[in-house]
Amino acid sequence: MVKIIGVKFKNTPKIYYFSPGKKSDYRDGQIVIVETAKGVEYGTVVGKVTEVPEEKIVPPLRPIVRVATEKDIAKIKENESKIPEAMSFMRNSIAEYSLEMKLIGCEFSFDGKKVTFFFSSEHRVDFRDLVKTLAQHFKIRVELRQVGIRDETKLLGGIAPCGRPCCCSGCMPDFAKVSIKMAKNQGLHLNPTKISGLCGRLMCCLQYENDYYEKICKLVPKVGSTVKSKEGEGVVVSNDMLKMTTKLKIAKEDGCEIYKDFKTSELEFTRKKQAEDSDNASDDLDEIPLSMQETDEEF
Repeated sequence: MVKIIGVKFKNTPKIYYFSPGKKSDYRDGQIVIVETAKGVEYGTVVGKVTEVPEEKIVPPLRPIVRVATEKDIAKIKENESKIPEAMSFMRNSIAEYSLEMKLIGCEFSFDGKKVTFFFSSEHRVDFRDLVKTLAQHFKIRVELRQVGIRDETKLLGGIAPCGRPCCCSGCMPDFAKVSIKMAKNQGLHLNPTKISGLCGRLMCCLQYENDYYEKICKLVPKVGSTVKSKEGEGVVVSNDMLKMTTKLKIAKEDGCEIYKDFKTSELEFTRKKQAEDSDNASDDLDEIPLSMQETDEEF
């Protein structure tokens, strides 16, 4: 068994695991200095020290260097205080070179030897002259990272249509694959304004209960199909996949029509496999890519 402890960086929801070393009394929310692939950084402790089988560890398991001292915290605050000025200079430089790029954020490494700017753009940007200007101004390594539209929302955060913080910036460690088929399975109206998040892409939460709806879709009749009920044949108007009821439109002998809910289990129907296969074929074309390819450039 190997001892591990979780650490989160900046305000990202993803948790990384490190070796706690000989110390085991870390507190949740405690700031620590850790060794990462990009150098020494600071993070926040999440949870307590736990033991896991060695085969579940993805090597190398890097160690926690130390609990942040007052000097470390002062250094972190100093780096954060540089961000507004850096962002302002970057915006002015972008305007000076007339580059089509939207500045999203900025962060300094813990040791203060590197600054990273995040930006989005519909096209690949030639920022070689811009980097030279930035390097001359900051006198440290400069990294420009182009991110996609979903990554932009993850970095900036915001309040989603549900009234809660965006999943990508609040609780999702990684982006999930989302498709139009998931919205269809849940019986949602395919209105872009209703099923899209702040990023303009399909909402990440569509995949949360997709496994359930995918199974239930095979147990309910298709909307618009004709089924048999104890009160005669009717046309399916809608399905409630949580209550497992189906609303039918039934034509009476006197020419009037009634709408009535029935338990789905009481209906007689057959789902047409050919129609389902046709739906699946079209749904594949509606899949939404995760995000634009990230481009990392260091100078």
